[in-house]
Amino acid sequence: MKKGLFITFEGPDGSGKTTVSSYVVQQLLGLGYDIIHTREPGGVDIAEQIRHVILDPQNTKMDVKTEVLLYAASRRQHLIEKILPALEEGKIVICDRFVDSSLAYQGVGRGVGFEEVYMINRFAIDDYMPDMTVYLDLSAQAGLDRIAGRKFLDRLDQEKINFHELVVEGYQEVKRRFSDRIFVVNADQEIETVQKEAYEAVLKKVKAYV
Repeated sequence: MKKGLFITFEGPDGSGKTTVSSYVVQQLLGLGYDIIHTREPGGVDIAEQIRHVILDPQNTKMDVKTEVLLYAASRRQHLIEKILPALEEGKIVICDRFVDSSLAYQGVGRGVGFEEVYMINRFAIDDYMPDMTVYLDLSAQAGLDRIAGRKFLDRLDQEKINFHELVVEGYQEVKRRFSDRIFVVNADQEIETVQKEAYEAVLKKVKAYV
């Protein structure tokens, strides 16, 4: 049996990852593809528990390296328990966020270092990287404007604009480093346009693979 396809959605807060990926998933399901839709941090019970610790607004004393390691631990459990088994069964796994988020948010946003965070995550995921990543490109300010109306803002959402600007810079480095697998969509468009562009790109990848 041919192994499945691993596709991730990335972007700064407010870029619409979940909305867009959910649309893509529904369209692919409608075509009869076997899809697993998941998210990070989380996706499985242990990883969801770690997610709560990471994002709890009350955990203001969390050290940045603790944050890096918690994300890596959550990612490891998610990969082993959910992602890899699905891929072994030949399924298409679509995940909201993966290692690129840690590179942007902790590597650059937190100032831990791109290479340092990459090294930790390579150990956690045994160098297993996505086959394709859809990056929803949006400025930090536009993203924060979008999430301002949310009833609940997690610990990272509440960070000031300069942190989110660094995250966007981090994603630029991710795009340069992994340009072979990243498809960029301008997320500062009507949501229908963003969904259409993302879906067409993913469908092309899926058809070429299966």
